[in-house]
Amino acid sequence: MSHLAAEMGQVLHVQLHSKAVPSSAADLVCLCTQPEDPTLERSFRGHKDAVTSVAFNHNMKQLISGSLDGCVMVWNFKPQLRAFRFAGHKAAVTSVAFDGVNGTIASGSKDKTVRLWQPSVEGRSSVLKAHTGTVRCVNFSADGKLLITAGDDKTVKVWSVPGQRFQFTFSGHSNWVRSCCFSPDGRLAVSGSDDKTVRVWDVTTRQCLRVYDDHSGFVNTVAFHPDGTCVASAGTDNAIKVWDVRSNQLVQHYAAHSGPVTNVAFHPSGDFLLSSSLDTTLKVWDLREGQLFYTLHGHEGATHGVDFSPAGDFFASGGADEQVLVWRTNFDRVMADCVLTSVQPNPRLATTYPTATGVTSPRPASAAPAPRIPRGLEGGGGAGPPANRTRSPSRPVPTIIATKPYHSVPSSNDYARPAAADAAEDLSSGPDARWACDSAEEQHDSQQQSVAFDDSDGTHEVFIPPPMNLADLPPALSATLQHIVGQLDVLTQTMGLLEERLTISEDKIHRLDKGVQVLKEQPSLGSTNSPKLHVA
Repeated sequence: MSHLAAEMGQVLHVQLHSKAVPSSAADLVCLCTQPEDPTLERSFRGHKDAVTSVAFNHNMKQLISGSLDGCVMVWNFKPQLRAFRFAGHKAAVTSVAFDGVNGTIASGSKDKTVRLWQPSVEGRSSVLKAHTGTVRCVNFSADGKLLITAGDDKTVKVWSVPGQRFQFTFSGHSNWVRSCCFSPDGRLAVSGSDDKTVRVWDVTTRQCLRVYDDHSGFVNTVAFHPDGTCVASAGTDNAIKVWDVRSNQLVQHYAAHSGPVTNVAFHPSGDFLLSSSLDTTLKVWDLREGQLFYTLHGHEGATHGVDFSPAGDFFASGGADEQVLVWRTNFDRVMADCVLTSVQPNPRLATTYPTATGVTSPRPASAAPAPRIPRGLEGGGGAGPPANRTRSPSRPVPTIIATKPYHSVPSSNDYARPAAADAAEDLSSGPDARWACDSAEEQHDSQQQSVAFDDSDGTHEVFIPPPMNLADLPPALSATLQHIVGQLDVLTQTMGLLEERLTISEDKIHRLDKGVQVLKEQPSLGSTNSPKLHVA
């Protein structure tokens, strides 16, 4: 991997255990199920101060970021399209969120207002005023009908998005509220505050249901697990805690960073948690194993905001270096091409179940299913797994250092910071086709191999084709290939429209045929009736 990175001009260092060539079916299964490492895909530059928050557009065409420079930036993933800079706040932007239902962007600011933007060239926005202090966090409900905000006035407020009207307030915190969000079903809300507590609210009754006060410092961030039964929180005590909102128990604790944790985000699968910190690192936590999975060094300063894409295949981060970095996840998937028969269960993916003591263990075949907390949150987790927990052999924590996008351009073409008067920046920081192709480059440099083995059922063969590395091609050829891919996409969309129109035409012809048959039957009925009328 190191010499592959050197060939691409990328500063990338990964500390991993060696991967031997498989010599048996079991070895091949292990190789196929080993996760790939995250790769830095793109770097967006255009803010003039620290980036505080990031959010993906659900159509995966744009990325939104907020900054202390008071602007909201909408970055387009296609290099041909320029970014939108929304200027309307009179002070630093502390939080941004995207509504996947209505396509609206929300931003909170130190100017005590919330703005709702339309992600278009005009950048039109409406202002929501109710907070009497800095607005620290904004988040939409999953159905897009409600917006929740939190601020330095010690309150959490809920708004109606369609009418853009204030609805009600959650009161109970005794200090600034820095984070808030809805549960996936919208029935609950959670908030974290400088009063060192995490509060869970009932949206219907508007009452506080639970208070978690185990943090020894300010709570900077809270997030709901994708299945809505657990809450993660983190703050200035450098720790991450995961709570079960049904049993009110702390199910996992991580001594996470060497500095305050600024933000956390769950992977859509619920198996991983991403955290950012003032210690300049991003960390990925494996909630199934209860341990650190990756440490990422990409920013040149504190990291403030993180977010996973809706599908979980990418994640973004923002930091004090005024950059927005986009990473390809990779580790959340297994090589789909490795289809084997008689595959033994992978111990990393073995299901575990809670016991009476809260420590997880494999369920006996004859035992009845026991109630369990969400997948990925079994057991106590934290600095290390319980002593009697069933788990795979220890895995070294990879440390990834990346200072350029995975597909970086030559240094002579590196991006310069835009002028202050420039409203947007050309976002091309690598081939656009990089978003469409797999990150197979993170496998072995020479992967063209055919692995065969014999068993009682016969001979099975797995062929892993070599990756196509656009960075190794001449720029003109690479651009031509990208153009061809774009034209094929347009052709595919056109064919889809033609098929729809053809289907509609066929339906109309079918209805016309029925109408013609009915008309043909009417004269025959008239001819049979007319003689009867004549006789009468």
